[in-house]
Amino acid sequence: MTVTAPLLIVDAANVVGSVPDGWWRDRRGAAERLRDRLALRDAGEEVVLVVEGAARGVPSVPGVRADGAPGSGDDRIVELVAARAAGRPCVVVTADRELRARVRAYGAECAGPRSVRPAH
Repeated sequence: MTVTAPLLIVDAANVVGSVPDGWWRDRRGAAERLRDRLALRDAGEEVVLVVEGAARGVPSVPGVRADGAPGSGDDRIVELVAARAAGRPCVVVTADRELRARVRAYGAECAGPRSVRPAH
């Protein structure tokens, strides 16, 4: 039996926007800082950072795959959740209530932005 690492999908726009630290002046830089923070985690999970808009094009780094949404980041997150292997655990990090409802319909769990980014 093959054991697959849990999948952690992070809504970059929502998590970055959860802390008013000037991210709006450099959306791509803010997404890169979040990506780098996620890369430091050692939780034995596959991490996918979904970026959109001005942050699209953020490159992947070891430990974090950046996924540039061609349109809506929320739609891309739902696609990733729906496409995961059957039975594979999945957590979506977002505070977006509508997105949470959409991914829960596919069996994903949800966590808030503070689970990956301190609020300071």
